[in-house]
Amino acid sequence: MNEVYAFIEAEKTTHNVALLCRLLKVARSSFYAWLAGEKTRRAKQAADDALAHEITVLHLASRGAYGVPRIHAGLRRLGHRVNRKRIERVMRERGISGVTRRRRKGLTRPAKRAVPAPDLIARDFHRTGSEDEAGRRHHLHPHRRGLVVSGDLAGPRNPRDRRLLDG
Repeated sequence: MNEVYAFIEAEKTTHNVALLCRLLKVARSSFYAWLAGEKTRRAKQAADDALAHEITVLHLASRGAYGVPRIHAGLRRLGHRVNRKRIERVMRERGISGVTRRRRKGLTRPAKRAVPAPDLIARDFHRTGSEDEAGRRHHLHPHRRGLVVSGDLAGPRNPRDRRLLDG
């Protein structure tokens, strides 16, 4: 939308603003609101440029190692009250980023000719007797009024609904 308003601003000397707004299908009030906010946008851009200069000084003093948290702490020590997210945005827009100088331990890579370990336990993971079709276990427990189903097939959590009365 800024491009449309900038075009209207550039062409308002040769054409009527109302005509341009009608042709470009924007409200005239929106154009004038954008025009009134231009001074504020320029002031914010100038403040961001000054902040970017301070950030660059701190970043170069750290030999390019400091990221957003340490830059924020450094600016606080210098007396600047700046939001961390604003510092993050300015650094991202200017391409300033911190570097970790620590050596990272690499992940071990398996040998290319490694032989898989043999299964020494020889476990069998197939179904056994008290499981249903999905492989879930269920048990019937005696209760004072009858039998109660527990486990995955128990159904509702209310004990009265789980009771199986014999008879």
